[in-house]
Amino acid sequence: MTKTELYEALNYIDATREKRTVMANWVLDNPKSMRSLLEIIFMGEDPISNRAGWVLDYVIQRKLSYLYIHLDFFTSKISGVQMDSSIRPLAKACQLLTIAYYSKKDKEARKALTTEHLQQIAAVAFDWLIGDYKVAAKAYSMTSLLLLGQQFKWIHPELRLVLEQNYASGSAGYKARARATLETLGKMIQN
Repeated sequence: MTKTELYEALNYIDATREKRTVMANWVLDNPKSMRSLLEIIFMGEDPISNRAGWVLDYVIQRKLSYLYIHLDFFTSKISGVQMDSSIRPLAKACQLLTIAYYSKKDKEARKALTTEHLQQIAAVAFDWLIGDYKVAAKAYSMTSLLLLGQQFKWIHPELRLVLEQNYASGSAGYKARARATLETLGKMIQN
């Protein structure tokens, strides 16, 4: 399936789990289509990019390694996405990548993710955390930054500052995740 054909197929995907699953399973069976899927996600204000994000979300939960060979492209483009419905799956992808990188089990992630990739994820995660985005993107960003702060020492103090400054005005979901993140940061500092 070409990128154009994939784009057309995504036009028939809706929010139902069944239709998203069918398309995601097709991508899982055709890993070479991953680049086209990412290109569609990064098309900007196109509503089909949201649907591609839904499919990406499903694919990476099952096979995160499909993203590894596209990390240069992925990390260079994530900061340009502006639509909330596209940002949520990208923020989740960043969280899954950082979890995999700091996991002892996923040696492949450690080989695939470079310092530059991690820095680009950190920068966009702060943008999502500080910007006017929905709580899911902020929550995924908190986790990514918490992990990345183990390697980049400047992150934890900045993360603490942002969470403390925005806590009072945050939603209940934001406050719950921020509270948990601040507790973890406190424990890390004590150790």
